[in-house]
Amino acid sequence: MAIKRPNLDQIAEIAASLGMNMDDDEVAFFLENMQGTFDAYDALDEMPDEIPAVKYPRTPGYRPGPDENPHNAWYWKSEIKGAHDGKLAGKTVAIKDNVMVAGVPMMNGASTLEGFVPDVDATIVTRMLDEGATILGKATCEHFCLSGGSHTSDPAPVHNPHKQGYSAGGSSSGSGALLAAKQVDLTIGGDQGGSIRMPAAYCGVYGMKPTHGLVPYTGVMPIELTIDHTGPMSQNVSDNALFLEVIAGADGLDPRQYNPQTAPYTKALGKGVKGMKIAVVREGFGHENSEADVDAKVCAAAKKLEALGATVAEVSIPMHLQGTIIWTPIALEGLQWQMMLGNGYGMNYKGLYSPTLIDAHAGWRTKADELSDSLKISMLSGQWGIDAYRGRFYAKAQNIMRRLRAAYDTVLEEHDLLLMPTLPLKATKLPEPGDPRADVFARAFEMLANTAPFDVTGHPSMAIPCGMSDGLPVSMMLTGKHFDEMSIYQAAHAFEQSGDWMTM
Repeated sequence: MAIKRPNLDQIAEIAASLGMNMDDDEVAFFLENMQGTFDAYDALDEMPDEIPAVKYPRTPGYRPGPDENPHNAWYWKSEIKGAHDGKLAGKTVAIKDNVMVAGVPMMNGASTLEGFVPDVDATIVTRMLDEGATILGKATCEHFCLSGGSHTSDPAPVHNPHKQGYSAGGSSSGSGALLAAKQVDLTIGGDQGGSIRMPAAYCGVYGMKPTHGLVPYTGVMPIELTIDHTGPMSQNVSDNALFLEVIAGADGLDPRQYNPQTAPYTKALGKGVKGMKIAVVREGFGHENSEADVDAKVCAAAKKLEALGATVAEVSIPMHLQGTIIWTPIALEGLQWQMMLGNGYGMNYKGLYSPTLIDAHAGWRTKADELSDSLKISMLSGQWGIDAYRGRFYAKAQNIMRRLRAAYDTVLEEHDLLLMPTLPLKATKLPEPGDPRADVFARAFEMLANTAPFDVTGHPSMAIPCGMSDGLPVSMMLTGKHFDEMSIYQAAHAFEQSGDWMTM
């Protein structure tokens, strides 16, 4: 059908917004000569889109009530049965609600997107169904995934199954809570600043942020192309490795993927750590908000790995302390440019777009007051960087990122893995109505120091539970060379098999 044509006043307004001075005759000239362009748009509108076919039947499902959802961890329940056999046969999965599942509602934790129903399955959804998984529904996530706490999701916060009233972490909050509550075997998380590893740490489960580009992000709502990651979360290491085997690898539709190198990850299990070299990164400990029991239990975990046969040595990577500084303009200006102003996708890359998501998400402009405070402050900061400094700090941060990556790589030349706490602290209490607004902000961003740097550099990084304190989990993080998830799984499995982490 014919697209809407602009009138003279609208073209004049566009010209003025671009700094062009045109009189009425010039505006009329340009409008007249734009008709051929509009005809091309008409023809394009008549053409069928090119999106992957949906392979497995599903029903729309339903939003569960409180009796089925005591932790607010489910957004939507809808069972989808995959192939009769495969690597994930018999495994149940919950999908983070920033991942598209055709015919099943998706709101990405935000009221402004409520009512959107995707028409395509994400690549990872198709891959897990092809391998026999059964999807049970969508896991709650934080408001457009912009919080490390679990208090910003619409309509209600997600509670930690270990301690009601405490954070489950974010932004993959429901994914972590459903695993900790043993309601599913596997979940998908997303990670731009730590959003797989933070809920994994708070909830005491295993969360792998793979190497950037290893797992296709196709069909997942983007935030920022250069830091978008999606990956597996699980109750144990072997399931995590198995899940990554299924979802990793190029799909030809994601520009984040540049020659991804896959491996048979389950073959890393059972090999032990004898002969492995593990570097304990001094700068990962002793942050201003670090809790002594967290640092102590992670140090004890390092000693256990040493007792199991690994060579463990303390190293210093001073630039690690600048990692979050480098991450900040990339995340904030990048998300404002791509996710918000660009309606999720922006332009200038070859890959699978979802025009239906673009249309639905663009509606945030009419409902901007409904956006979470954590998203609002990110947008305001990012827009200031774009307006006042033309994106130069985004550009400079991307350049300096290479120096940060090299700082880690230099240590990884002599060691197999880096070790530090996943987060400096244990799960915090969920904010309550009437709490100071500054405290609510703090709960969203206070835990990024060790996780965010590896989103910028793209190194694979895994959260591994290593103890309990005050009824809440403590987690250590292992980070490896690019595309060396095998070494992480090898060490993580050896540690897991050495004893019950809850009693360590």
